[in-house]
Amino acid sequence: MKKNITILMILFLSSLTFSQGKDSISHYASIIKSNVYKDYKKMYRPSSGALVYPFLTPGSNQYDNVLWDWDSWLSNIALRQILTDVGSDKDKKEAVKYEQGCVLNFLHYGEWDGYLPIVIWEDSKPRDIMPENIYDVNMHKPVLAQHAAFLTQTNGGDANWLREKFYHLQAFVNNYKSHHRNKTTGLYYWQNDVAIGVDNDPATFFRPAKSSGSIYLNCLMYKELNAMVYLANQLNQSEIGKEFAEDAKNLKAAIQKHCWDERDGFFYSVDLNLTPAKNRLDNTLGKDFMIHSGYPRDYDCLIQRIEVWSGFLALWSGIATPEQAERIVKEHYSNPKTFNSQSGVRTLSKMEKMYSMRASANPSNWRGPIWGISNYMVFKGLKDYGFTAEAKELASRTIWLFGKDFEKNGALHEYYEPETGEPLLNKGFQNWNYLVLNMIAWMEGKPVIEEF
Repeated sequence: MKKNITILMILFLSSLTFSQGKDSISHYASIIKSNVYKDYKKMYRPSSGALVYPFLTPGSNQYDNVLWDWDSWLSNIALRQILTDVGSDKDKKEAVKYEQGCVLNFLHYGEWDGYLPIVIWEDSKPRDIMPENIYDVNMHKPVLAQHAAFLTQTNGGDANWLREKFYHLQAFVNNYKSHHRNKTTGLYYWQNDVAIGVDNDPATFFRPAKSSGSIYLNCLMYKELNAMVYLANQLNQSEIGKEFAEDAKNLKAAIQKHCWDERDGFFYSVDLNLTPAKNRLDNTLGKDFMIHSGYPRDYDCLIQRIEVWSGFLALWSGIATPEQAERIVKEHYSNPKTFNSQSGVRTLSKMEKMYSMRASANPSNWRGPIWGISNYMVFKGLKDYGFTAEAKELASRTIWLFGKDFEKNGALHEYYEPETGEPLLNKGFQNWNYLVLNMIAWMEGKPVIEEF
């Protein structure tokens, strides 16, 4: 009898703790909603100067009157969730010109060369301040077609708003294929470590030019190519769509071949900085001695076993097989010694020697702190591959993190300490943090807006 009473007590306390946890998440979800819903239209900006179309800013003073590449795309996904939650039909129609303007402002500066800027300042002249060699620098991240595809889906599949600029979008993606792609491996690379979005990712940061076959970049590119297929089909240009579909197929195969590590069960970036595999004459070892000629290098890159959160993007992008996803989740997402923390997913494994919590704005710190966007993208991958319990865990931790910040500080921040959830930098940073609303909608069983 005593044993039965003890078991019942444990079950009661466990259920009570679970209930309190649910109540706490509901409380923080309510706080987040009340703070975001009231001022979301502050993201809207009229056309001005170099920004010839109305557009969206990420919503904080630090980004006032400036249009950023992946920031505007992800902020738009969150905006559509807000409009789904509380917007009227009039509100939804009002938003369209600002949303489409984000894409059209960039394409306005498109030319045959395919170069598009990463950012447009109100008082800038993007084509007048182009670098001397546009093929040696980074440009707009490969998310523009994804943004356009998302808006086209939102508009019932009507892509006519994009028709006159679709050539410039093709030129943009062609630029990536021709000038940002390693022909031997089929992987895309960063030209350098400037403005890559995940500023000090050790796989790219201070690495030699054109050497980083970034898993982050390649996962984005895979989705971008699929978005081009969709847009081409919506514009009745299916033959063009077939070409982009073939590119997507080849890229997926290249990522599987070169970036998947069977030993660790994870996707990594790769090092492309290898000297050509050619015979070399070296007379120091004897007359006409061909160095390494007996068995020259027959591999095309070296895997970088640095555990960066972007390895999870293989789930977000749909590249991982179900078997690979199982290993990634069980061996990496769930491991508190590496990625798993009270506040979500560390952007760099805690076991890496480069792990650091120091606040920095130039570059922003992605060497461990929690970011809203990494939490969201990992959550999305978990959900899409059927890891529902893990997705709920990560969504709950993100809601707790942001709800606590709003409650204590009246605003969100750019990134956070993993265990305590304390903000580390940039009060007032909204941007992709608002994607927590998409997590909340999913947790509550309500309609959820998702990126293309």
